[in-house]
Amino acid sequence: MDIDDPLPANSNKGKTTPWVEKFRPQSLADVAAHRDIIDTIDRLTSENKMPHLLLYGPPGTGKTSTILAVARKLFGSQMQNMVLELNASDERGIDVVRQQIQDFASTQIFSFGAKASVKLVLLDEADAMTKDAQFALRRVIERYTKSTRFALICNNVNKIIPALQSRCTRFRFAPLDAANVKERLKYVINAEKLDVTEDGLVALVRLSNGDMRKALNILQSTHMASKHINEEAVYLCTGNPLPKDIEQISYWLLNEPFSESFKKISDMNATKGLALVDIVREVTMFVFRIKMPSDVRVQLINDLADIEYRLSFGCNDKLQLGSVISTFTRARVAIVASAK
Repeated sequence: MDIDDPLPANSNKGKTTPWVEKFRPQSLADVAAHRDIIDTIDRLTSENKMPHLLLYGPPGTGKTSTILAVARKLFGSQMQNMVLELNASDERGIDVVRQQIQDFASTQIFSFGAKASVKLVLLDEADAMTKDAQFALRRVIERYTKSTRFALICNNVNKIIPALQSRCTRFRFAPLDAANVKERLKYVINAEKLDVTEDGLVALVRLSNGDMRKALNILQSTHMASKHINEEAVYLCTGNPLPKDIEQISYWLLNEPFSESFKKISDMNATKGLALVDIVREVTMFVFRIKMPSDVRVQLINDLADIEYRLSFGCNDKLQLGSVISTFTRARVAIVASAK
């Protein structure tokens, strides 16, 4: 069995493999979304016209899976000999470019059985590379472009120097649509014979935010904690507040006096082990769904964003909870004033 072949169904190793890897697409046809990008890359590789690639976008959107599927298509069983795979966040300096990458690109490899005459250098998390390393990589790409193709993967394309961007064909991988995430999750649920309710599936899709890797990790973690996967099990496993809890908190913020809101929200946090930053994030989304004057909504969302920012730097939770309640108190006053 080749190293890149899918694990057989009765493999003991398959039972302990993270589902992110176990169910990673093996071919371009298996990639969950971005069919326009996939079809373009598929056509370029089929016509032996593959350019240098720059794949960028949020985590868990299929960038690495796509380029690995391309490598399998091009090299088949010779993939280990024909592909140099590096994680640039670990090996990010100029020495890696001068030694590992240049040595690989300059070495002639006899690729018996490979479908392509060029080698492939895969640089994951390329936005972590130093500027010096990127400039050195630019020169290596120019020198060895006849024998080697380079594929750069990153989250933040703005951290890639223009000289590198101009030498690559760029493809942006947007967050996955809910329908794509749901379809792939159903495939995994059927393959693993899981007991997942419809509201549990909706919760998985919602919490993933278009990140397929996150969706699979949550699914596997919840399955390890509970054989019956419903909405409550998913939220309890991730530590996120349940939608009904957010509705209750929002009701207190919009209707109760300051002291009552503070006490009730603090008690819920202590009882359910919720993080205030998660509550602020979910309450912000709730604000989009309730009816209020647009100027009040904008101000409220901006104030909540400021509080979330402060919480991300470790500001005191009690002080920030007071800020949340004060923000909603001002919004309530503005709503009443606009109604008169």
